[in-house]
Amino acid sequence: MAESPLVSVVTPVYNGATFLGECVESVLAQSYDNWEYTIVNNCSTDASLEIAERYARKDSRIRVFSTDRLLDVMGSQNTAFRQVSQKASYCKMVHADDWLFRDCLRQMVDLGEAHPTVGIVGAYRLDGVQVDLDGLPYPSTVVPGKELSRSMLLGGPRVFGSASALLYRAEFVRRRHAFFDESDFHADVAACYEILLEADFGFVHQVLTFTRTHPGEQSSYASRLKTYVAGRFRHLVKFGPSCLGGEYEARVEQALTHYYRFLAKRLVSPGAREVLAYHRSALEQAGYPFGWKKLLAVVLPYWAYAMKHPAETLRLLRRLPGTVEATPRVPSVPRAVPPTTAARPDA
Repeated sequence: MAESPLVSVVTPVYNGATFLGECVESVLAQSYDNWEYTIVNNCSTDASLEIAERYARKDSRIRVFSTDRLLDVMGSQNTAFRQVSQKASYCKMVHADDWLFRDCLRQMVDLGEAHPTVGIVGAYRLDGVQVDLDGLPYPSTVVPGKELSRSMLLGGPRVFGSASALLYRAEFVRRRHAFFDESDFHADVAACYEILLEADFGFVHQVLTFTRTHPGEQSSYASRLKTYVAGRFRHLVKFGPSCLGGEYEARVEQALTHYYRFLAKRLVSPGAREVLAYHRSALEQAGYPFGWKKLLAVVLPYWAYAMKHPAETLRLLRRLPGTVEATPRVPSVPRAVPPTTAARPDA
């Protein structure tokens, strides 16, 4: 029998001693055993390095790589991706505070092997105490990449999650020195769009990964500024022309309307100045400089009413659609591609 494909598992860690052992144990417990595991220690000052080295001494499939300087989050993850073996068929990242269910690698690899056109494999995820990434209707298991991207850019399902929730075909990871664009706060999503321009998306209808929900500097920053709003608009502008065709211009206008409604809402919320500064910069970088006229166009229709009913207006502003994905229609996701079709390079 042919040997099963090699999976390169990578974990970047910075001061993650509290949960690192649980993360490593979940890899060791996998029902699929043809893997190698690289733990990238990003200048940790706690016991992370000692924990990683202890496991490496116990299992020859585990090695430890230490950076020579402290990297930011994206830089650390890119360093981890650069450790993927040239012999690996697949790459699986698992963040140091996350872990994998026992059959994660086996089920994801099985799907990838059954469908050679698949570049990314996802599955349901346990995010804290909630199961999410449930955007693909059963029994859809393989979806054409551009069709899924189109659906998501039009406001459709959320199926990517963080890198911990996905399995990548290793050839796509090795192509770029920096797998994640370090200028993009939501580069993990952008990387998926990049792959789906030429590959399909596979989905296993099982809960296969766990993401730990806890407060942190990165998540606090993203939550406070609602960075995902800018990220989704940036990705629409970057990937929309390739995925939406004639729908692109109308979708951008629609997204801008919702973006400005979001900003109007934030003007009457705490931290308005910081939020507005962040999103003005984000719009500029996306090629759509902020315009006060556009913001006023959202607010003015309510001005006369606002003068007479300020409290009610405040309540209404807080109920305005505040995300770029809010759309009057959500396109359906394509159903499963028959295996005979999904296996063809030209499908």
